[in-house]
Amino acid sequence: MAAIRVGVLLQPQFTTYAAYAQAVRQVEALGVDTIWNWDHFLPPYTTRRGNHFEGWTLLTAMATLTSRAEIGCLVTCNTYRNPSLLATMAKTVDHISGGRLILGIGAGWFEREYREYGYTFGTARERLEALGEALPLIKQRWQAELPAPVRNPIPILVGGEGEQITLKLAARYADIWNGFGPPERFKHKCEVLDRWCAEVGRDPAEIERSALVETPTAATLDKFLKAGASHIIVEMGDPWDLAAVEKLVRWRDARQS
Repeated sequence: MAAIRVGVLLQPQFTTYAAYAQAVRQVEALGVDTIWNWDHFLPPYTTRRGNHFEGWTLLTAMATLTSRAEIGCLVTCNTYRNPSLLATMAKTVDHISGGRLILGIGAGWFEREYREYGYTFGTARERLEALGEALPLIKQRWQAELPAPVRNPIPILVGGEGEQITLKLAARYADIWNGFGPPERFKHKCEVLDRWCAEVGRDPAEIERSALVETPTAATLDKFLKAGASHIIVEMGDPWDLAAVEKLVRWRDARQS
């Protein structure tokens, strides 16, 4: 059985930098394996305006605020940055963190954000095709970078559940795939990913399966484990529910004892 890992996505919205930095330190001290932000410029699930911080700038700070946990965006919007630039940004944060960056990446979806910041939204297929073009370019760029990444190649997490394109890209390029619930749906997506791995000639065991879980009760987490997840990530905003993080870490430790 794969080692169980747990993480937390700290929403960089409706908070202050001081509060966010304190939360990053606290969740690492509680023992999580990974700490994530997201790649948005506006609060994504509401039309309400409010405090919000840019993900990759914030990752640099998260790298300096931590010493053990891996960090990343869950997930980077591919079409917000030139792929070669993104590869160099990732290399830089990889060095700042001492080799603890995970490059989380997806096709993008938040239309209002695209419009307000002047990006071309296009169609879902166009955004997915752009992701398919970017992933090999990012890997190639890491081979040309000076200095090379500390962890070379930097692990890539592909986020998304589309069965025809996204999961095929995950089979080809991902070290981690991230999906959602409920557990029955997650299990089905894992099976689809396995089939794509067989088609592209990849050992499915090479791809860690992570799940973003909304209700992290022990019973729910156990169901995700049974469905194929070995990396459970919970999402929260300010005020931070550190008690839930403590329970998540205890659950991980109990299942691995």
